[in-house]
Amino acid sequence: MPQVPDGHAVNVPSNSKLVSLAEAVRRFARDGMQYASGAGLPVGADAVAFGRELLRQGRRDLHAVFHCNTQQLNLLAAAGAVARAEGAFSGLEGFGFANGLKRRIESGALPFEDYSNLAMTLRYLGGALNWPFVPATVNIGSDIQWRSAFDPEHCPAPDKIPTVTDPFSGRKVGALSPLKPDLAAIHVTLADAEGNAIMLGTEWSRFELSRAARRLVLLADHIVAPDCARQFPNLVRIPGIIVDAVVWWPYSAWPQASPGVHEVDEAHMRLMNEWLGSDEGTQRYLQQFVYAYDSLDGYLDLIGRDNLARLAAGPTAFLMEPFRRWVLPAEAIEPMVARP
Repeated sequence: MPQVPDGHAVNVPSNSKLVSLAEAVRRFARDGMQYASGAGLPVGADAVAFGRELLRQGRRDLHAVFHCNTQQLNLLAAAGAVARAEGAFSGLEGFGFANGLKRRIESGALPFEDYSNLAMTLRYLGGALNWPFVPATVNIGSDIQWRSAFDPEHCPAPDKIPTVTDPFSGRKVGALSPLKPDLAAIHVTLADAEGNAIMLGTEWSRFELSRAARRLVLLADHIVAPDCARQFPNLVRIPGIIVDAVVWWPYSAWPQASPGVHEVDEAHMRLMNEWLGSDEGTQRYLQQFVYAYDSLDGYLDLIGRDNLARLAAGPTAFLMEPFRRWVLPAEAIEPMVARP
């Protein structure tokens, strides 16, 4: 029977939602779907590895919804897998413009619909609550309301943020369209096999997105014993009841950061963004860092074991201390993973 580091036995749950990364993409992703991720700031915890697997399996024509752009959207756009995108920020903070996304937008190949950060969260909230629209006082009276990348011929755009009348006060407000993505892939720090998840660091809009998505896949740095969620129920921001699948994939946010687990890989962030700035560089990146591994061990070897140790020894590592006693080793996780 599997054991946690403190020696206590862990029962393998009959309702385990653990699947492999490849199986999660095969089961839940399709061409042309509305796909959401990127909910942990442009350089924070995002399910970047899920985007790599989407490319490995040849998914195309995605309608990408990213509250903030990340290296995942940068990569998906550069590789030509995104047909349209919506978001609230398109840069990479201190790492500059997202060259792959920028290149596709400037060429006219990828329309990018712009909203504010608050508007994106409100749209997720509206989808989560099944609202027909979200009344809002943000984004109105500006080019965000009047200009639409999806309808560039009309200004003001009639359907992006139409004006409605508050029936109680008669005030004119905006109507934001709710978001209910076909699939969301969300990075979490800790998850048990049933999908109860804890996020360390900036949550951003992962709470709202998890409730808005029609299907939800979690990518977790660590799989923990069920007692972890019972010990910290107030920290379980994503409950298992809304989760379709859990994938154990350490460093799934790489080269971005996962607070408590690893820091941002600054050298690779710069290399990745530089290479995605051209078609030739993008193909080189795909060959060396997307198609070049066939297992989790191969992925970690690609990052570099010395590099992994360096990234893990950062100033946020102390955040994991209260949870380490429940972290399961690889040999305890493998029996829980559902086989196709």
